[in-house]
Amino acid sequence: MSNQAVQKEGLPDRGSVPDAGDTGYSKDLKARHINMIAIGGAIGTGLFLGAGGRLASAGPALAIAYAVCGLFAFFVVRALGELVVHRPSSGSFVSYAREFLGEKGAYTAGWMYVVNWSTTGIADITAIALYTHYWSMFSDIPQWVMALIALAVVLSLNLISVKIFGELEFWFATVKVAALVIFMLIGIFLLATQHPVDGRTPGFDIISDNGGFFPTGLLPVVVVLQGVVFAYSAVELVGVTAGETAEPEKIVPRAVNSIMWRVGVFYVGSVVMLALLMPWDGYTEGESPFVTVLSKVGIPAAGDVMNLVVLTAAMSSLNSGLYSTGRILRSMAKAGSAPKFTGLMNRHQVPYGGILLTSAVCVLGVGLNYLVPGEAFEIVLNIAALGIISTWSIIMLAHMVFVQRAKAGLLKRPAFRLPGSPVIEIATLAFLAGVVVLMWYDDGVGRDTVMLIPIIGAALVAGWFAVRGRVRSTAESARDAQETRRD
Repeated sequence: MSNQAVQKEGLPDRGSVPDAGDTGYSKDLKARHINMIAIGGAIGTGLFLGAGGRLASAGPALAIAYAVCGLFAFFVVRALGELVVHRPSSGSFVSYAREFLGEKGAYTAGWMYVVNWSTTGIADITAIALYTHYWSMFSDIPQWVMALIALAVVLSLNLISVKIFGELEFWFATVKVAALVIFMLIGIFLLATQHPVDGRTPGFDIISDNGGFFPTGLLPVVVVLQGVVFAYSAVELVGVTAGETAEPEKIVPRAVNSIMWRVGVFYVGSVVMLALLMPWDGYTEGESPFVTVLSKVGIPAAGDVMNLVVLTAAMSSLNSGLYSTGRILRSMAKAGSAPKFTGLMNRHQVPYGGILLTSAVCVLGVGLNYLVPGEAFEIVLNIAALGIISTWSIIMLAHMVFVQRAKAGLLKRPAFRLPGSPVIEIATLAFLAGVVVLMWYDDGVGRDTVMLIPIIGAALVAGWFAVRGRVRSTAESARDAQETRRD
């Protein structure tokens, strides 16, 4: 939205008005927290658990799918990083959408992100409950009880302080990175010593003797993109954390740039390693491919260790979801597009209103675990998919308008930039649109998910008509306050 359009609607130019939702936060997140949150956002159950089924369908070429999706994920987080350096905000992309796309853009961005993380939270507590049932000591406890306990624990820790959140994410990410590094070292050892894995000598012959790099053709690799792109959801967390660190202009660029090589090493490197150790059709959906390999070489307690790792990844995701939606909802509440109570902060400078709202939606997930324990995970995961696609799209659209305003001389771009604008943004938007098309051609849950778009769209339109009066009133108050300061 241009400055003229903003003034025509009676809304303030947000480029010169700080986000009201940014006040009151502590600056307790350190560089090590931000760096590890960036890692944790790029590594999750999509790799630890989901890579097995994708290897079984696409073969070694899955590494290409991870590389392509990782590249576009990097473009998104690089664009967000430039916006963060321009103006750090705990409202992150919602605040930038407000500045460059207008209040409707911020409203859409915020609520779709809440949909994403609320449903992801349901998936996380469902996964945690399933993972704990791996151990016999928990097998007699109902799945919904374990889901409720997981939510209560993470919620309590999230409400204490942002420093507790940062420490939790630091150690969650450390566990995930350590697990991958150890696996890579074991894989290198097996390759170097030619130690048999499931009776076969590891190496490039494993790939060439089993159909090559594209054993099932190119089409399965293209189709699997729709699942792979969601493995990278949460990379945008690095933008949300910027409002609670003392030097975002120094810390965020380093964290963003490091995501690229981490994607190469951890995602692409891990898949290549898995393909070199065992034939692609030796992996199965529903079992971690890392567990598959380690169990074939007779490493004791491999299943227990990896189950602990994927449990940690799910806890990390739930922790991040509560953190980020709390900050996003507070930014929206201050603009009038979210309930007022979501803008409340406690004495620990934590926006507890938004966190409690997200948790309330997650409680519905506890109900799903009670009613349909076998289907709860799949139902919510596909709804979350639409949320992350819309979030990434809005980040790129906001960045395009940001660059246009810079070219018009209305603001100055920082030295840390997304290169190749607007070509990179357009290519990323086309890629994300292609993912939605691929979902439609998936006869299973993918098509059902796409059919939800009109329903979600109608809900957003109805919601906007319900809040637009409050949004306009809030915007006019902000404009009046700005004019008073100028006078």
